[in-house]
Amino acid sequence: MVRKMGVYAVLAYCLYGLFFYWYLFHFADPKLPFEYEGTKADPSTFLNGRELMLSQEYSKIRNLLFFLSTPFEWLLYFLVLLTGLSKAFKNWAEQSAKYKVLITPIYLFWLSLCAYIVTFPLSYISYKLSKTYHISIQTFPSWMKDELIDFWINYGTWLIIVPVLYLLMRKSPKRWWLYGWLLSVPFTLFMMFLQPVIIDPLYNDFYPLKNKELETKILALADKANIPAEHVFEVNMAEETNAMNAYVTGIGSNARIVLWDTTLNKLTDDQILFIMAHEMAHYVEKHIYWGIAGYLALSLLGLYLTYRLMNWAVVRWGNEMKITDVRDVKSLPLFFMIISMLLFASSPFSNLVSRYQEMRADTYAIEMTNNPDAAISSFQELARSGLSQVNPPLFVKIFRYTHPSMLDRISRLEEFQIKQRTD
Repeated sequence: MVRKMGVYAVLAYCLYGLFFYWYLFHFADPKLPFEYEGTKADPSTFLNGRELMLSQEYSKIRNLLFFLSTPFEWLLYFLVLLTGLSKAFKNWAEQSAKYKVLITPIYLFWLSLCAYIVTFPLSYISYKLSKTYHISIQTFPSWMKDELIDFWINYGTWLIIVPVLYLLMRKSPKRWWLYGWLLSVPFTLFMMFLQPVIIDPLYNDFYPLKNKELETKILALADKANIPAEHVFEVNMAEETNAMNAYVTGIGSNARIVLWDTTLNKLTDDQILFIMAHEMAHYVEKHIYWGIAGYLALSLLGLYLTYRLMNWAVVRWGNEMKITDVRDVKSLPLFFMIISMLLFASSPFSNLVSRYQEMRADTYAIEMTNNPDAAISSFQELARSGLSQVNPPLFVKIFRYTHPSMLDRISRLEEFQIKQRTD
């Protein structure tokens, strides 16, 4: 039975991968709807033939890697359970731990290391892909350093969560999901407060914007929006990537508006002001706090469903997965697998909300700057630098896109521009 379950799981993953290969490379039509041909949203008006070809190639491969990577994690954790590796990790932890309290941290390390090693090839392929298409210019040692930082941050985070979670499972088998969620609320807020000042600087250097003339313009824009900003931060990304980005991070007094230096190097002041107005809109409309509230609401539902599904799976297939009790740390791969599945299943909804907020931010920015030419050209440059598909396939948009597609964004701005001229 165990062998059959493993074979069926691998076969299902292969069929899933073949479906998305067929969908992305043979079924999905990248052609622009005829009503947008010749408009400023038409990539042929701002990309040359080679850039068009590269954007289609790069996007297809990158999207395929996305759809392969998440279910690969599910397969990994499922096979760790079926093959008895989870039980072996627990035995190793018990044999090497001098104190009982160290069993869970040691078990978690072996599981994390196993997951990291097995998923490393996909991560490396993604890195090489971005290098091949000149999106990334990061050296392998620098990339590897970031990978190791990711590993230890993830391990450290779960080292805080997992022992508490399994303690709650043992103390309250029927309510652990609720108590775990209640504890996650302050923990989430604390981590978001730390993100810009502790975690992000581990990867890159952040400093106040060096272009003081531009900073003065941005701060004047912030003052117009009643934002009590004293600094705009830039981050050194030019040694790692040719892509551009800007974002808002953190909460409370640690909230920051951040610009990549690649954005500063490639865009004009007017284009940057539009992007900054867009980021300020997230602050003005409190999108970060709405996002936190939405995340906490979904996590409550997710933890409850995880509680129900874990109990059901252990009753149904406990022998095959070598799990006799949900409260045993050996069930952690099952917990990770279900959480990952639920996150993937909920991503269309969370992405939809995010796209709505981004659309609101675009509207706010264009009304504040009143410069549609700069806004349109900034999106065109973003598409060029990142080799982004202007009109992505439906499944890609639903599962991947937290922002509206460039087709949607540029066409809305062009409509605003036309309306502005006729008024």
